[in-house]
Amino acid sequence: MRKVFGLFLVLVLALALFVPQGFAEAEFVIRGATSNVESHPHYLGLVKFSELLAEKSGGRIKLETFHSGTLGSERDIVEGMQLNTVHVGAITSAPLSGFTDSFLIFDLPFLFSSVGAARAVCDSEIGVDILNSLEPAGLKGLAFMENGMRNITNNVRPINTPEDLKGMKIRTMENPMHMAAFSEMDADPTPMAFGELFTALQQGTIDAEENPFTVIHSSKFFEVQKYLTITHHLYSPTALLMSLDFYETLPEDLKAVVAEAAVEAAAYERQMCDEQEAMLLDELKAEGMEVTMPDMAPFIEATKGVFDTYVGEGPGLVNPAVLQRVYEIMAEYENR
Repeated sequence: MRKVFGLFLVLVLALALFVPQGFAEAEFVIRGATSNVESHPHYLGLVKFSELLAEKSGGRIKLETFHSGTLGSERDIVEGMQLNTVHVGAITSAPLSGFTDSFLIFDLPFLFSSVGAARAVCDSEIGVDILNSLEPAGLKGLAFMENGMRNITNNVRPINTPEDLKGMKIRTMENPMHMAAFSEMDADPTPMAFGELFTALQQGTIDAEENPFTVIHSSKFFEVQKYLTITHHLYSPTALLMSLDFYETLPEDLKAVVAEAAVEAAAYERQMCDEQEAMLLDELKAEGMEVTMPDMAPFIEATKGVFDTYVGEGPGLVNPAVLQRVYEIMAEYENR
């Protein structure tokens, strides 16, 4: 009997050596989500993050990924991370400004001269401070991905000057600065849940909306919107976040793995944005959208009042010192 048991033990150990790592029991099985569709860079970035976590942790972390709002809206995903029922999320900046004034910098219209300059700010000490400012809300900021530059679509007329927006009912996020910018141009900003937007555009209860190319295309707004105006009025970064409660349960070696994998996943997600942006404009034109690229100077001038109202000392305002540092980082980037 002892000999049989010994042979059995040898066999078990030998088989264990040949079990593929993916079949091993993960130490941490977690869930990550985005409200965007499967083809969107946000989801592609989450998948890459999952792959990197598995690889760099030796299979100790398994991240299951969900797209298309399966786990709810961005607000739902944030609440899930706060409750530690969702562990990772790709969340655009605008909803996060409700938790910390640090994110308000991204809501100033026409602030960023280029995507590269915006990324330089996100990857600077300012970006680190912004991500860290979410910790009191129970969120661990890991890295900045992005949603891209936002542009306007509508079904009324081509937009060549701010005056062309007059009276146009445009869907915005429920964000005071976004709404103020369009009000300054005499549009009618109307907050609305994203899930309701396509139907509202289709039925004509809303005339216009504003989003990056990736969202305009993946949401098929070209089916209900004729005109696309390239304004780049806002840069929309996306924070790759983790539940702080979950993060703090990790041993130090796995915290390091998470940090390294997040930076690499964010770089990959940005690459996906670049690749999609390069082709999506042509695809939107092919779908029949009429594209205009107006001079932005009049639009910038028309929205200066937003800076007068929302830059200053105090809650709900963009800190002037932070804004000045952002200008400096962008100048360093442009002059490098």
